[in-house]
Amino acid sequence: MAKQYVRIAMLNISMNKILIIGPAWIGDMVMAQSLFKLLKERQPGVSLQVAAPVWTLPLLSRMKEISSVIHLPFAHGELNLKLRYKIAKQLRDQAFTQAIVLPNSFKSALIPWWAHIPVRTGWSRELRGLLLNDMRVLDKKRYPRMVERFLALGLSKKEALPPQYPYPELTISPHAKKPKNPVLALCPGAEFGSSKQWPAEYYAEIAQAKLADGWQVWLMGSAKDQTITARIMALTQDQCIDWAGKTKLDEAIDLLSVVNAVVTNDSGLMHIAAALKKPIVALYGSTSPDFTPPLSLSATMMKLNLTCQPCFKRECPLQHHRCMRDLTPSSVLKALNESINY
Repeated sequence: MAKQYVRIAMLNISMNKILIIGPAWIGDMVMAQSLFKLLKERQPGVSLQVAAPVWTLPLLSRMKEISSVIHLPFAHGELNLKLRYKIAKQLRDQAFTQAIVLPNSFKSALIPWWAHIPVRTGWSRELRGLLLNDMRVLDKKRYPRMVERFLALGLSKKEALPPQYPYPELTISPHAKKPKNPVLALCPGAEFGSSKQWPAEYYAEIAQAKLADGWQVWLMGSAKDQTITARIMALTQDQCIDWAGKTKLDEAIDLLSVVNAVVTNDSGLMHIAAALKKPIVALYGSTSPDFTPPLSLSATMMKLNLTCQPCFKRECPLQHHRCMRDLTPSSVLKALNESINY
């Protein structure tokens, strides 16, 4: 039965109810909180309900703007039209006034359409004219950042973005305990692909420098990052604490909430650390800080200006990976120490 796939926990009731089809990537969902905050600032009584994949739900639970969540049991890229239709039918009696579809895929707009939500807002992609009746044509020069493209969907078509829009801000557990010694978190993984990853030996060099200063060094990541964190552990004679694949997402959020600084690739954990207002040194190779910067006033973004950057490829198409390999540990350590002492 479809009901087993949809769990709705109402926290408040509002005449205006917006269903937001959330992104599937952790970092994108963090950036989407800027939209959630903007909507609540403009309509304090609005009920925001987010439909999202199960792996993002611990993150959504840390966003106080959200009234409820709807679990979407789909893997990355999964279509499953029958189940999408069943979920949509169950949502028809929820009296949504609007749906905002953040992903650009055709399938992501199906549930709001089948749910008969009267206003369905999203970007004009993948021939979605049948499904969206408030369709926007993207001007990349007007909205160069992903977060700005999310925010624009919460405004009218001609309305300008506010000059200062809200940044993500996650809540943390009151039971999170800060260690006695300062902690550096290293986030060496990247779900998108190896082109976004700074070399393990470079991370190890940063770790060794801070260990020598009396810091703890924590390696953060998912089970998919265990190969690179194991390499860093070996290079540092197991002096770091390797959390990769050993924590749930909510536990990782609380661990990051007590660290003193973060060095990270462009990843979901980078955006989480930004939302926790941690001093960050964010390293960019195949991607661009002009498109997905950490939304924080405490972030230092580092990238080279090679002619091949940014390529937005999962693997280096030129097979040299200079965008990351030429970004030296000494320069990153200098930026890290400056961010800590700021």
